[in-house]
Amino acid sequence: MLKKKDAVVFIPDGKSEREGLARTTHLAISAHQDDIEFMAYSPAAECFGKPDQWFSGVVVTDGAGSPRSGLYADYTDEDMKAVRVVEQKKAAFVGEYGAQVLLGFSSAQVKDAGNTAVVEALCDVLRAAKPRFVYTHNLADKHDTHVATALRVIAALRMLRPEERPEKVFGCEVWRDLDWMCDEEKIFLDCGAHPNLARCLSAVFDSQIVGGKRYDLAAEGRRLANATFSASHACDTYSALNYAMDLTPLLDADTDPAAYVAAYIRRFEEDVLARIQRFAKE
Repeated sequence: MLKKKDAVVFIPDGKSEREGLARTTHLAISAHQDDIEFMAYSPAAECFGKPDQWFSGVVVTDGAGSPRSGLYADYTDEDMKAVRVVEQKKAAFVGEYGAQVLLGFSSAQVKDAGNTAVVEALCDVLRAAKPRFVYTHNLADKHDTHVATALRVIAALRMLRPEERPEKVFGCEVWRDLDWMCDEEKIFLDCGAHPNLARCLSAVFDSQIVGGKRYDLAAEGRRLANATFSASHACDTYSALNYAMDLTPLLDADTDPAAYVAAYIRRFEEDVLARIQRFAKE
């Protein structure tokens, strides 16, 4: 079904690859192993235990360049690639995902705008899964591979026929928060359900945590901070919250991604300046 021969398709409950992917309603496409669990926990929790909603994940890169120390200090890139595949499969099993796809491209391949293989592989997954909702990285992220991944996702979605496209596409937080966006433009992703599941999914990625990055604590802290600081004059509505940017308009091939994000930044600038000017001395 997927033309990339070395792609891994893991179906936690043992269904066929075709059946596992086809039941997907919510699909997260990330650059690295563990990005899915940090940026798209909300849809994973929304689908958890529901027979009519299924969350699936796609990891585009092989995870070879991750930092490492402690137990993993002497691991080669090949060793790390194998470990990270196992960790991502564990997350898919714990989270009861419909399917977990690992495409295994290098970061260099993903960042190469002329590499059509990445876009073609994503097209294969999207056509097999036919998700209603797609979650990927936001285009204001500061990680090069994350931004490149989001651009490849957009390119793949544009190659689909209109009837094959999802209803909504969301750009989520990982390496840059989206709390700077104007409040009325933020998409609120409720991460409060099943807090035990959220911690389990983050903790699965031992190679990253022991390897020197406490992503598990950072992701939980961001969600708690977003929930509290989301409104200044109201009691907390959420117990945990991620923000997302609406990328759906970018399905239109005439909409330039850079100009689209620049407009968000410009509106943020205008909001900040207007507030200062309102209370500044004449």
